[in-house]
Amino acid sequence: MYQDTLFDEKIALVTGGRSGIGYSIAKMYLQLGGQVIVASRKQTELEAAAKELSEFGSCCWHCCDIRDVDHVTSLAQRIQDEYGRLDILVNNAGGQFASPAESISSNGWSAVINNNLNGTFYVSRQMAKTFFIPQKAGVIVNIIANMFRGFPGMAHTGAARAGVENLTRTLAQEWAEYNIRINAIAPGIIESSGLDTYPEPIRASFEESRGANLMKRFGTPEDVANAAMFYSSPLSSYISGTTLYVDGMEHLAGHNMRLLTTIREMLNTDQ
Repeated sequence: MYQDTLFDEKIALVTGGRSGIGYSIAKMYLQLGGQVIVASRKQTELEAAAKELSEFGSCCWHCCDIRDVDHVTSLAQRIQDEYGRLDILVNNAGGQFASPAESISSNGWSAVINNNLNGTFYVSRQMAKTFFIPQKAGVIVNIIANMFRGFPGMAHTGAARAGVENLTRTLAQEWAEYNIRINAIAPGIIESSGLDTYPEPIRASFEESRGANLMKRFGTPEDVANAAMFYSSPLSSYISGTTLYVDGMEHLAGHNMRLLTTIREMLNTDQ
């Protein structure tokens, strides 16, 4: 679909780039001529992912906990030292766990909000101040989630991702004068390694969602990567402050309570 020189001489940072959606986005940038920095907290897995990605182009890695502003500052300094610029930021790092809202501990709530919302802001702010604002050019793509009708079973991440969506709209307006474009992608259920982290009953509920999906399938990491390429490229040069749902219409149709119902059934079985 895209020319393999689309991102020639472009430098892209992908947080959470060691697996799943982030890995596929990093790979596609490399296949289209870009240079990529992948960042994540787990060094062993991150280093292995960067080695694999290097088969497709120039890729380096840097350990970073996006919740820690000192880590984020160090990441920006590394990019400045090695590349002297940054053109694209993909805020993909995040995490959550399934739970009814009444069972989420204060620590669990804070951890998800701090990672998914605060971390996204910390990285965006630092990369804007270090690179995009002085350059008067830059693209930010925020990977959020399908929380269009709320997110029963994951209230913490629904709230955090909604915050990122509003942040996307706000920063797009505030930073437009610096020629910085900011958009968000809201994936539905994506068939990636991330699904393996959930207990079997929840994975089974996801399979029910596959049959209920109007397109009769889950998304793939490549579906999300394709959207990220569009938002990162000159093809979307007149688009900023928007959210693209990559979810087979899950945000419009489907049983929104299936996940929560499954979790409550699991909890009742354990009692």
